[in-house]
Amino acid sequence: MSPDPRTRFNLYLNLIRWDRPAGTWLLLWPSLSALWIAADGWPGMHLLMVFILGTFLMRSAGCCVNDVADREFDKHVKRTAQRPVTSGAVSVREALLLGAGLALLAFGLVLTTNAPAILLSFAALAVACLYPYAKRVVAMPQAVLGVAFSFGIPMAFAAALGGMQWSLEGINAAVPPTAWGLLASNLFWVLAYDTEYAMVDRDDDIRIGIKTSALTLGRFDVAAVMGFYAIYLASWTWLGLRLGLGKLFLLGMAIAAAQVVWHYLLIRDRSREGCFKAFRENHWLGFSVFAGVALDLSLR
Repeated sequence: MSPDPRTRFNLYLNLIRWDRPAGTWLLLWPSLSALWIAADGWPGMHLLMVFILGTFLMRSAGCCVNDVADREFDKHVKRTAQRPVTSGAVSVREALLLGAGLALLAFGLVLTTNAPAILLSFAALAVACLYPYAKRVVAMPQAVLGVAFSFGIPMAFAAALGGMQWSLEGINAAVPPTAWGLLASNLFWVLAYDTEYAMVDRDDDIRIGIKTSALTLGRFDVAAVMGFYAIYLASWTWLGLRLGLGKLFLLGMAIAAAQVVWHYLLIRDRSREGCFKAFRENHWLGFSVFAGVALDLSLR
């Protein structure tokens, strides 16, 4: 009997985390914040849709690559043992073909922008593909993820400000130093929430030998997470003020800071449930920052 197409489709939806969009939001909010800053307000429907759809497609493609890379590790972790590739419900070939197809669709969207954004998309893809393998050799692979999850920031500047110059000079003209500063700042937010995520699987990761920031930081993990949040909030605030953002931006940052206090209460006892909840709710922190940026620029 041939397999039910609906069953295959549902497996593919499970593979790309269709029902768990937190990762998409975590990617999207910094990119949209940068897009509003680069455009000095409303960026236009075209660029907005490029970044919303492109973020969803690339996060989905990243899930395919990640599950292929981690399939031997995931079978030893209760939370991930039933992922489609790990369980054998979806083959490695199927997952890679799906991931490649999604990445090509995302690239098609980038092609509607400009030369600097297109050139930066290759670097973004390379970092995204590197991350799943970084946890085998890098003590804090969350830093690699931080670069991957922050690369939408320079791409947003390039898409909003770039011309048609196919060169490094074209990228430098479109992406100011402030954009790279925002990327570096956002990296610390990723370190914070992905360390919370790594704290969920600490015992399993010790057993199977995966390197994570939670293991590297040891008993200083909670303090480090709070430090990462503090660096992110302070540096993003400083950069925003240098860019001329005002009271509504500061209000958004204050709401984000209040959420950090809540996250501390969730993770201080290192319970799996508390750490996982803190990770899943981080997208509201990112939304608060974006809302402050967008409202401040729109209501000047």
